[in-house]
Amino acid sequence: MTPFDQNAAADKDSGIFGLPFTPDESKLILIPVPWEATTSYGAGTAKGPQAIFAASKQVDLYDPNLGNFFEAGIAMLTNPSHIQEWNEKARHAALKIISGAIKNKKDVDGAVSTANFYSEKLNDYVYNETKKWLQQNKYVGLIGGDHSIPLGGIRAFLEKYPDMNILHIDAHADMRKAFEGFEYSHASIMYNVISKTSLEKLIQVGIRDYCEEEAIFIKNNSSRIHTFFDAYLAEQKMIGKNWSILCDEIIQLLGPEVYISFDIDGLDPRFCPHTGTPVPGGLDFNEVIYLFKKIAQSKRKIIGFDLNEVSLGALTLNDSAIIDPATEWDANVAARLLYKLCGLVLC
Repeated sequence: MTPFDQNAAADKDSGIFGLPFTPDESKLILIPVPWEATTSYGAGTAKGPQAIFAASKQVDLYDPNLGNFFEAGIAMLTNPSHIQEWNEKARHAALKIISGAIKNKKDVDGAVSTANFYSEKLNDYVYNETKKWLQQNKYVGLIGGDHSIPLGGIRAFLEKYPDMNILHIDAHADMRKAFEGFEYSHASIMYNVISKTSLEKLIQVGIRDYCEEEAIFIKNNSSRIHTFFDAYLAEQKMIGKNWSILCDEIIQLLGPEVYISFDIDGLDPRFCPHTGTPVPGGLDFNEVIYLFKKIAQSKRKIIGFDLNEVSLGALTLNDSAIIDPATEWDANVAARLLYKLCGLVLC
């Protein structure tokens, strides 16, 4: 390992969080997935991994609760160019439908087929990449991109951890079946997890935007899905129940091995104003950190995670761009969430 001073400013050529580790030297591998093929409102999540990487250089590594967990090694892989190419092709096709530019059934079917084709290729890539690192006894975190990206990774995790549960933090239920015709829509990720994998239990927290079809799907799959709607959590706090007790209600439903799927819009929008589909309400940043802390204290093992829907809005980010600090806020928040998630996995 290159000599490293955790108290110094991050070196320009350093890795995620300013760390000097290579993937081979690291216990935790972060896989960037720059993807937003089916985003249906705001855009920009394909730039999320790069924006989080840039913001991570400002994160202080000292953690009084988790210690110097970074010493186990954390490395983020480079953005795969072929994924960016697939995303552009899938996005080009999907936008024809999302924008209403095409109406002819043949044209619509062709555009849907193209978007689904590249989405399936993405799922296979994420599955194979995740499985490769898990087989090397590494931990893995996925960084999106929109929230469709972890399906392949979750499949790989379930092969290694068949009894794992998922803790899903989000503003949206993500239970729509093939939203707008796209089988692997960002709005369909948890429908696909429930209908296409063997996952035994999904615990959702912060959900506040969902349709009747999703409510029915949740009810019909109550043996596998338990949803802590944001309205319930807010009302309980209003009548005097403290957040610690609510965290206990959430945690008691989780098994010993937990995978966290985190859509940043699960937070109050003041922490992520540029995310694609912000919704009023949601969790406070410190409430999430406290929930993480209580999960660790409960002796449950966080085995992996994904972090998604971090967007720079309409800003185009490239190597020479000067980022508007107001727009960068979402990535700043996400980088700190990411560091805590890394700590949970490594401790």
